[in-house]
Amino acid sequence: MLDSLFAELKKAQAALALANRSQKDGALRSVMKTLEADRAAILRANALDVERARASGMKDALIDRLLLNDKRITEIIQGIDVVVRQDDPVGRVEAGWTLPNGLFIERLTVPLGTVAIIYESRPNVTVDAFCLAYKAGCSILLRGSSAALESNRALVASIKRGLESGGGIPEAVALADSGSREDVDEILSARGKVDVVIPRGGRDLIRRVVDFARVPVIETGEGNCHIYADPTADLQRGVDIVENAKVQKPGACNAVETLLVHAAVADQFLPLVADRLKGRVTLRCCPRSKAAIVAASAAHGGYPGLVLQDATEEDWATEYLDYILAIRVVDSNDEAIEHINRYGTKHSEAILTNDLSASREFEARVDASCVYTNASIRFTDGAQFGFGAELGISTQKFHARGPMGLQALTTIKYRVSGSGQIRE
Repeated sequence: MLDSLFAELKKAQAALALANRSQKDGALRSVMKTLEADRAAILRANALDVERARASGMKDALIDRLLLNDKRITEIIQGIDVVVRQDDPVGRVEAGWTLPNGLFIERLTVPLGTVAIIYESRPNVTVDAFCLAYKAGCSILLRGSSAALESNRALVASIKRGLESGGGIPEAVALADSGSREDVDEILSARGKVDVVIPRGGRDLIRRVVDFARVPVIETGEGNCHIYADPTADLQRGVDIVENAKVQKPGACNAVETLLVHAAVADQFLPLVADRLKGRVTLRCCPRSKAAIVAASAAHGGYPGLVLQDATEEDWATEYLDYILAIRVVDSNDEAIEHINRYGTKHSEAILTNDLSASREFEARVDASCVYTNASIRFTDGAQFGFGAELGISTQKFHARGPMGLQALTTIKYRVSGSGQIRE
């Protein structure tokens, strides 16, 4: 049962909301030191999780999301440092005005309260979510997946030690570590005990949270993301972008899953893509894209390691999180945009073009939290956006959208000052 944790987190949040920036930043710097000191223990715990995941048959792209190493721990610590250096998001006066009756009204930012985040695999989320919540004056309940249980236990233990030694509030962070699905049900039903729930993971997790939560939800989304090459695209640069968006980290929600290519450049561009990705990525092609690749392959004596499969309707709506890329040839920019808006998940979409008007139309009409021109969609990330860390990528249209940093964990309060005014 999590009732005792809910009560502890509420009490801790009330105290944390009164902390000033210096106090919060000092506690976070102390956490940076303990994570560094506990690096070896954290890596040992993570190795147990990875070993168990491999034995269970987890695919490589998902194991990569689970894996910690020295470089990633360094990046996690650096992410906290970026958060520390950012302005305090709490207590910021956004606007102020005086009414004709003399009342002075101010709109200022305040913490959202007690946050619960339910997430899969990625142990870096444990630290990212904690440090953002703490800086924003929020307590946080972390419910990671059983796949990362040992990693999360080690990380949270280190965080708590850091808060304690840095004069912070260790009770402001808690880990639901029973591994039971009942924890999730209890969190989703914790009305009045949890102020907001954030799901971060695949479609099934997100749908479960959205469908059954009795507390407010900031909805993150799966990433069925697209790249579209229009008739004016720089094809050589485009190949580099597609390769990066697919191969650099295929298990990430901001990896490309479908490549759309205008018919005017399909015969030139698709062979370049196939040659670059051969032996690494399975290509699931529409008839026209398959024909273009097969013809080029025959003309060049074949592409060793190339794997082509026929795409189905299901492929256009699939987030693979794997070394698989769906490809479709379209006849117009309109058709590409319509495909993206039909099958996309409002996450990250890109156009490859040298036509400014085409870029502007794409940006205006594509319904997504992030739209790119001539760049890899792998940049949709809180750290890459300069936030230091992120809670996830929000694909909804309320309060927070796109990579969620400190501001996503604040809400507003109106402060009204008078001199005896009464309403007639």
